[in-house]
Amino acid sequence: MSEGPGVGRIRVLIAEDEENLAQILSTFLRGRGHHVVCVGDGRAALQAVRDESFDVALFDIVMPEMDGLEALKQLRAEPDPPEVIIITGNGTIETAITAMKLGAYDYMAKPYRMAEIDVLVRRAWEKRQLARENRYLQARLSRVDATPEVITQYAPMHAVLSLLERVATTDSPVLITGESGTGKTLLARAIHRLSGRVGPMVEADATVLAESVLDVELFGHERGAFTGAVARKAGLIELASSGTLFVDGVGVLSAKLQAKLSRALEHGSFFRIGGTQKVDVAMRLVTASNHDLDAAVHEGRFRDDLLYRLNVVTVSLPPLRERAVDIPLLAEHFLTLLGGAQPPTLTPDAIALMQDYAWPGNIRELRNVIERVVLLSRGNGDGVAEIRAQDLPLSITPATNRPAVGSATTLIELERQHIDAILSQTHWHQGKAAKILGISSKTLYRKIREYGFQRPSRG
Repeated sequence: MSEGPGVGRIRVLIAEDEENLAQILSTFLRGRGHHVVCVGDGRAALQAVRDESFDVALFDIVMPEMDGLEALKQLRAEPDPPEVIIITGNGTIETAITAMKLGAYDYMAKPYRMAEIDVLVRRAWEKRQLARENRYLQARLSRVDATPEVITQYAPMHAVLSLLERVATTDSPVLITGESGTGKTLLARAIHRLSGRVGPMVEADATVLAESVLDVELFGHERGAFTGAVARKAGLIELASSGTLFVDGVGVLSAKLQAKLSRALEHGSFFRIGGTQKVDVAMRLVTASNHDLDAAVHEGRFRDDLLYRLNVVTVSLPPLRERAVDIPLLAEHFLTLLGGAQPPTLTPDAIALMQDYAWPGNIRELRNVIERVVLLSRGNGDGVAEIRAQDLPLSITPATNRPAVGSATTLIELERQHIDAILSQTHWHQGKAAKILGISSKTLYRKIREYGFQRPSRG
């Protein structure tokens, strides 16, 4: 039975002391495609929740050891508890009110129809998914652009978007390749929006996290798995259930994490760190890399089996220097976004210079340049700022910026020239230079060492 895109198996816990009823209920729910675990009392239910993650729990009120209401009360103290549906044969209004005050999703009295149980389980699951998505989105809201649309009139980019529209609603993994700053994250968000998946989009950047931290972030951990693990933590793979997991910089994953991710994708499940219970992989995977992964496989730095699982669909983003027709559109977009009520305008010579420039930092660098000139632009008599070619911090002349066909000038040399020019422009203020270049201060410091730049003397 198809659940539609993005809907995984619902994990259901049943706490019912009547064995025959428990058997009938579990058989029915398994037949509806759910993962079901049965226990006979409230204490065992609490332990089951601590051992394994569940989406929905069905608690009978009258049970030995611990009744359903007490189990519900204690369950609220657990991290990421399931939604609870209370079932009883002795239903009263007071009991229902008590259950709802304790946080139950709903309340049902016996006898009930199985179809009603199935509907309630699905609705409870939907509520839990929405709550998890809201928590995640609130945490990321300040870091996400307000207008993430892909802006282009470049024909190859339209072909890319057409491909994405066809594959977005499938479960196929997508690998996005391209230079740093070309918009890989933007494209991943577009894939998720087009997918119609009910779960969240969860993002992980492999380039900024140490291996041990990334391991915990992706796979989560159980309570007591290591010093400081005072409670179970769901990993990003689990949080992306029924949604999309985007892993940026997948080419820099360590051999250990490559093997672990490959196994999880192969088997459709994984173990949290320190755990013994399998967790289902129920998300769509989108990855991105600015490395040549085929070359990395050839050199033994990347697993071929993992690459086969990641590149079912591969999308290659062109660098901005090949999208000169898009540069005015993108520049105007950033001016509108960053320029306030009366954004500055670009003169024809400014547009020509930007279209001649090589943009080693791609769209990210273009945005930083626009942000800088907006802050420094001077208004004319009408109060509307005009940005001219000389206002742009692009010191490389068009003649030397873009190599002619057959020229021996390499991208590495272009990058060296560009960094040298920006350092001179900012009088070697590395923080300002890094912002204009669209890279971190740490990366700029490494580039300065690689290219052997020397700070000019003040004499």
